[in-house]
Amino acid sequence: MIIDRAKEILHKWTIEAMPSVDEVFKEVAETLKIAKVEKYGSEELSAGPEVDSSKEIFVVEGRADVINLMRCGMLNVIALEGAKVPEAIKKLCKEKEATAFLDGDRGGDLILKELLQVTDVKHVARAPRGKEVEELNCKEIFEALEAKVPLEELFKPKREKKKIEVPKEVAQITKGLEGTLEAVLLNEKLEQIERLPVSQLAERLQQTEGVDTVVFDGIITQRIVDVASEKNIKNIIASRISEAVKPPLNVQLMTFPDVMEGQE
Repeated sequence: MIIDRAKEILHKWTIEAMPSVDEVFKEVAETLKIAKVEKYGSEELSAGPEVDSSKEIFVVEGRADVINLMRCGMLNVIALEGAKVPEAIKKLCKEKEATAFLDGDRGGDLILKELLQVTDVKHVARAPRGKEVEELNCKEIFEALEAKVPLEELFKPKREKKKIEVPKEVAQITKGLEGTLEAVLLNEKLEQIERLPVSQLAERLQQTEGVDTVVFDGIITQRIVDVASEKNIKNIIASRISEAVKPPLNVQLMTFPDVMEGQE
């Protein structure tokens, strides 16, 4: 009798208490649902829900940028939504550690100048040249933020570093790669081994032998440097060098502005 009663109770509980397929789907959907973009302050700026509660904020150009960063889990982001810097953002930049994260185009350059004049942003990050923050994937977003530059770095003399002479072939490749998001691998004789997307660079370097020089339109990260050091690659030329990179002993790192075509 006890066993039969137990079966009856268990059967009843299964029918009444177990969630339906619709309920399961609804619960999972709620868990995965991206936080909604909010309207911040009297100017109703597009922003994530954690702008006020975070010590650090990210200032972007528009609503689409806010949505993209929130999709990657960043909820402490707020948009300028115009060329003129809103009062709310001026106030936030005084109170918090602010990073301006802007498009990699001329529009981003103009907005950066305006921000530097009227706000206290501490760091500047840019999308890769020719790309907008709203179109970056999460990996590209985090790479760009890893390479952010402290404000004081922007005011160092631009001619502080001497130009580095490179062979004519390398200088021409460097000029041709700007804005392409591609990489070129060269051997010791400066012959092209391969041309490939920057996204595949680190993996391909691990698989390829005989590489002497790497030129690519992207950011030199610690991972790239580590692989180059292991593979005895002598030179890396790229659009930028990540702030977090530790200078290697056996690899020369250069940026596009550093390069000067050598005399024949």
